[in-house]
Amino acid sequence: MVRVRENHSHTQKHNKNTKQFVMTKLIVSLMAMIFPIVMQGQISKKQYGDTLATSIFDGPTKIISVLGDSYVRNHRRPYEETWHFKSAMKHGLDYRNLGRNGGCVAFDRTKEGFGPSLMVRYLDLDPNSDIVLIIAGHNDAVKIGDDQGLLAQFTDSVRLLIDKIRTHCPKAKIGWVTPWYVDAAGFAPTCKAIKKICKQKKVALLDNYKAGCMIKVRDASFRSTYFQSGTDTAHLNANGHDLYLATGDKFVEKLLFGL
Repeated sequence: MVRVRENHSHTQKHNKNTKQFVMTKLIVSLMAMIFPIVMQGQISKKQYGDTLATSIFDGPTKIISVLGDSYVRNHRRPYEETWHFKSAMKHGLDYRNLGRNGGCVAFDRTKEGFGPSLMVRYLDLDPNSDIVLIIAGHNDAVKIGDDQGLLAQFTDSVRLLIDKIRTHCPKAKIGWVTPWYVDAAGFAPTCKAIKKICKQKKVALLDNYKAGCMIKVRDASFRSTYFQSGTDTAHLNANGHDLYLATGDKFVEKLLFGL
């Protein structure tokens, strides 16, 4: 009887060692699969004229193209500080920054040194983009002011731009991020037009032009802390982008996962 017990104990120990060996081999195999993917997460940069395309993976992955003005390019600060860049990195997206300081949706500003409108620049978008994030309208609002003719031109341009992007990037989900709640002529009608057309065109909207926006652009003390200067009403600094990141990231997730 004693001998039988000893054999049973030896068998249990052998089975336990076999299971441990199988589990260890499985873990090693999984690590071998994951490690190359992690190692590919290195940012490579390629300059395309006035735009900067950035990829975190050399292999296939979802592409997010961010098109717009200095809200995208981040004015005088590195674009790596922006909430949209950080959101893209969080989700392992191939990030393309197509922002240009001073750019407009509807109006050509080449003679002023700010380049053509988005009606031309949308052609810089990768046709394989999975997400196209438009962050624009601030410079249009400044130019429009109280001019109803310019407002009509802007409204037509927003509608046409969405159509053009859908044709150029057929699989992309499009989202539009409005300007901040700036207290200046032109901003209310400009943002109203963006909201109306996005609703008509079934384009996802992140609406910042409202009193409840967490970015308190009308508060001088807030601007001194979270904008690139105390008189700035457009460009967040690193702290401002971090403050807005959760809100912006939730919007990106909505486009990415259909939440």
